[in-house]
Amino acid sequence: MSRLRRFEQHRYVGLRDSMTVFDTDDVAQAAALSALFAEHEPVQRLAVSTFGPDTLAEARNRGFRPVA
Repeated sequence: MSRLRRFEQHRYVGLRDSMTVFDTDDVAQAAALSALFAEHEPVQRLAVSTFGPDTLAEARNRGFRPVA
């Protein structure tokens, strides 16, 4: 499965609504994130975050938690 179209360069993508971060290299998490994008289109609501550096540690530093 490929990464989301607007976020090809980012491994970790966070949703500000739930403060969860998805690992787009994980097949199950990428599928769940794609389903959320299809349902709600969070990009249009500016509810998506990426991280620099693109690491899980940086996502946690910004208050995001990994999706269960």
